[in-house]
This record gives sequence, structure tokens and C-alpha cells, in this order.
Amino acid sequence: MATSLATRRIEAELLDSLPADDPRAIRSRRDLALINALMFQAAIMAGFLRAQIPAGRARILEIGCGDGSFMLSVARRLRHSAADVDLVLLDRVDLVAAPRVAAFAALGWRVETVTGDVFAFVDKPGIGGFDIVSANLFLHHFPDCALQTLFQSLRRLAPAVVATEPRRTRIAVWATALLRAIGANAVSRHDAAASVRAGFCGRELSGLWPRDCADRIEERGIGPFTHIFCVTRAGEQGS
Repeated sequence: MATSLATRRIEAELLDSLPADDPRAIRSRRDLALINALMFQAAIMAGFLRAQIPAGRARILEIGCGDGSFMLSVARRLRHSAADVDLVLLDRVDLVAAPRVAAFAALGWRVETVTGDVFAFVDKPGIGGFDIVSANLFLHHFPDCALQTLFQSLRRLAPAVVATEPRRTRIAVWATALLRAIGANAVSRHDAAASVRAGFCGRELSGLWPRDCADRIEERGIGPFTHIFCVTRAGEQGS
């Protein structure tokens, strides 16, 4: 039976230090898309977003969006239930190419890309509110104290927050060694193991959410590799 690693261990991931056009980074982003698929991350995220998206027009912020491929995969799964969406894609590096924006547009999703620091953006005056903030394989990059700060801002920014993260178990760490078999490069193999060690288990994220509120929080493992964290502001619920 898989058992949780006792504590989180945050370490630098190689992809974050490489120039965006480095061949190793380009290959690693392709590997990451495959890893997301093997983990069923997009299907899991789509299921939770479907329950939170309001009827009619919706405004979604994805933090740590990367090249936008993950959210595009989610959007395709939501095409029958969310066809009128304003999507803001935020990352510290602009990797979202024009063809990907066009692919969103074909689904009825209007995309704005923002390059910047997540902590600065979520506290920026005048950015307005969102219906949902989503994150995929992003929160694990930060220590608990930073997540507490981020969560304070996210709660003010949107009535729903959904995050899919690495599930921190021994079997998940062991499984990262098998990535060589699918052709993942050294950057991807290193970062996958680092992500799991920095991931979450139990109700660790719930304990970092603002305590002076009665929000509905769902946090649990899904499958062997994914940890879900879904918050709905008290008194509000998606359609």
C-alpha cells in the first residue's frame, strides 16, 4: 500500500532555470503534456470546473499556465458546458503561441495572456474578480508560508479555486523512474521526482486556507498520482 512521505521537500526544478527556447526545455514541455495525460489531470480538472462554472458567461484565471496546452485540453472537455468564457492565462514567461489562442477561440473562449509574478498579479488593483481560479502542477513550487499569502488573495479574487497537484506518496516517487520508458528527457525525470517530493497529501492545503471563513473545501487524492484541492466560498456554488 502506498504511504505518504512525511513532509514536503521543495527543490529547484530544472525547467524553471532553462531559457524557453532551450531544446531541453522544449522537449520537457512536450513530456509534461504527456505526463499530464497519463495522470488524467485535464479530465480531473474539467470535472471539478464543470461543477463550478456559472451559467452564461464565465471568467477564469489560470495561474502558472505554462504554454496553455493543459487548459486547452480542459476547455475541449468543457465545450458543451462552457462555451462563453473569458480566460486569463498567467505565467512568469509568455509561452502561449498564437495558434493556441486561436484554438481557444474556436471553442468560444476569449484568451488574455499575462506575463508576471502571481503574487503581484493577484493583488494588483483593478484586475476585477473571477468566477474561478485554477492551477495545475503549480502550487507545489511554493513553501507553506507563501501559499498562505497566496490563498488570502485568491479568496478575495474568486468564489472558487481548483488545483490539481502531485500526490506525495512513495509509489508516485517510484513511478517517476519509469518516465525513461516513455522517452522523457533528463529534465523531465528530475522535475517529476522533485514535484512529487514537494507535492501534497492529506489536508495540507486545507490547513493553509484562511481560517476565518466557513468555505466548503474538498481535498483528497485521486488515483495514484493526483491531489485535488477545491474550494467554494461559503454561500456560493457553481451551477
